[in-house]
Amino acid sequence: YFNPDADVPGTMYTRNGGFLKDIDQFDARFFGISPREAVTMDPQHRMLLEQAWVALENAAIPADNLVGSRTGVFVGITSADYAGLVKADVDEMGAYFVTGNSFSTAAGRLSYALGLEGPFIGEVAKVAIAQMGRHYPELERGREVILTTIGAEETRFNQTLTTGLNLLDGIIEGARQRGEGSLPGEEVFRLYDTHGFPAELTAEVAAEAGLSIDLLGFQAEMERQRERARSAQKLSVDTLLVYSSADQARCDFVDNSLSHSSTVEWLEAEGRSQHTVSQGQEVKAVIAETPFYGEMGGQVGDTGELRGPRGRIAVSNTVRTPQDTIVHIGTVVAGELSVGETVDATVDEERRRAIAANHTATHLLQAALRQVLGAQVHQSGSLVAPDHLRFDFTYQDAVSPGQLAEVQRLVNENVRRNLTVKSRGMPYREAVDSGALAFFGEKYGDEVRVLVIGEPPISIELCGGTHVQATGEIGLFHITGESSIGAGMRRIEAVSGRGAEEHVARQLSILEEAARELKAQPSEVRERVADLRAELDAERKKAAALERELLSHTVDSLLDRVEQVDGIPVLAARVPVSSAEALRQVGDLVKGRIKSAVIALGALYNGQANFVVMVTPDLVARGLDAGAIVKQVSAVASGRGGGKAELGQGGGKATDKLDEALKRAFEAAREAR
Repeated sequence: YFNPDADVPGTMYTRNGGFLKDIDQFDARFFGISPREAVTMDPQHRMLLEQAWVALENAAIPADNLVGSRTGVFVGITSADYAGLVKADVDEMGAYFVTGNSFSTAAGRLSYALGLEGPFIGEVAKVAIAQMGRHYPELERGREVILTTIGAEETRFNQTLTTGLNLLDGIIEGARQRGEGSLPGEEVFRLYDTHGFPAELTAEVAAEAGLSIDLLGFQAEMERQRERARSAQKLSVDTLLVYSSADQARCDFVDNSLSHSSTVEWLEAEGRSQHTVSQGQEVKAVIAETPFYGEMGGQVGDTGELRGPRGRIAVSNTVRTPQDTIVHIGTVVAGELSVGETVDATVDEERRRAIAANHTATHLLQAALRQVLGAQVHQSGSLVAPDHLRFDFTYQDAVSPGQLAEVQRLVNENVRRNLTVKSRGMPYREAVDSGALAFFGEKYGDEVRVLVIGEPPISIELCGGTHVQATGEIGLFHITGESSIGAGMRRIEAVSGRGAEEHVARQLSILEEAARELKAQPSEVRERVADLRAELDAERKKAAALERELLSHTVDSLLDRVEQVDGIPVLAARVPVSSAEALRQVGDLVKGRIKSAVIALGALYNGQANFVVMVTPDLVARGLDAGAIVKQVSAVASGRGGGKAELGQGGGKATDKLDEALKRAFEAAREAR
């Protein structure tokens, strides 16, 4: 982003506030600004910029729009990273993650500064891919995903931009009315935090209006938000200190085992290390070797017990410290245990098997999603618990019911095939080269565990969790929900094994109960419900017709209740209707019969007093305002209202004040005159 009014003219500022300097001069025409303001750039960036300039022109951005603008255009891709307007972080498995913040900021600021409407960065990205595809073939392979993601991000931010600018206009106007020279930091933060509107863009728009922003106030709000986030973290500082002490102990995970004898290495109770813990104390324990799986990679920790010669700990959870030490959390339920004693560690077998079934089902789910939706699907988070599983993944569009049904069918087909599930250790690079999928953002060591399902494999993933030995052990897989959790992110929730059986049983029970209520067979429920809906629609139409007839009679009775207030016809009355639509309809009918009047109507429905006020055009021309009148009327009923000059609506909680509130319409009309 280039700003010739900055402290250092001729400087290219980066997103982190730094700048590029001491590099070759280049032809300033690429920026459409004067040579004095030219940003310098290395030859590789310059070559790309030349192509990007063509792309910008192809995107219908006239050069005249750029000349003299405060915003320059910068697109750069170096061997170290992908930077500038187009930034694609490409993981070593070929999964493409486009940095949304970079795009949205670039799109918002350039669109605003250059007066553009609609997406344009995708055109620039096409050039970047064409230029750098030879050196980075993953760009060509991921071209469709990258361009789709950019387009979606730009479209979303354009909506944010429109909303933000409208809100910002109001904030600027408020500051002017108060005679203030800057926008409050709290307002700038609210635009950013609630609406996603960048603070730097707020500053730019404010500057054009001759105002600044309270940057210190904004930064203070940001710091308060960070403090709230820090306070919400799971591990307190004290807990981290305790776990730091736990990391001094030795602990190895014993795979493929549900029980193991080992030595107590470390104990903690009451916030500090202990040599001995006693009955009733809540404790944390580390043993030299454990069959307990510590929470990691989305899989929850094991439960069970540690039994020593003099006491027993009921383990309610198992976690891992930042240094990967496995810590058992629980309560001493009998006797006491001491450091150095031998204990028998036993995992809750039924719970572990349920977790293992759900974890393997998660791998089958990802394989099925990639088969149905395409290779752009990549895991972005998961939860594997004994009673359900949750799988978050990257995908731009909504998943259709037909696609979900096909995914579920594929998973269950692979369950019935009873495919073997095997794991083996190998170097990370070898695993990646073999095609193993990894969770983006997860840290892996030099040696990794690769889980392979089927022969030939239908799924190969890096995974350290617990799994079944064959897919048939899963039994049944059922998707319980699918939803959006953010831009380009979807979530599937599902159950497997006994959890799936219980879920299906509950659904069948609901169906059978509904069938009994409808006096039909389960297979007839859909048809019976359709018949009932048709009957209900018919009854609603009859009710609407009767209400219209009633309204007609109501209008006739209202015409005789018009009163003159200083030469202004005013009608204020309670009417027997049960919806806002009916209340407006009565008003329209009265307005059609009375050519000049202030019409204030009230009704009780939805547990409150409701009002509609209408003013005919001739009286609007004389200065009467329906929105202002309904605001006063609603206030009497402890409520609020508003609207335009010809139509206002409102309501209040004080239902007993409805008639008194309507009388306020006469006074409001007199005052408005």
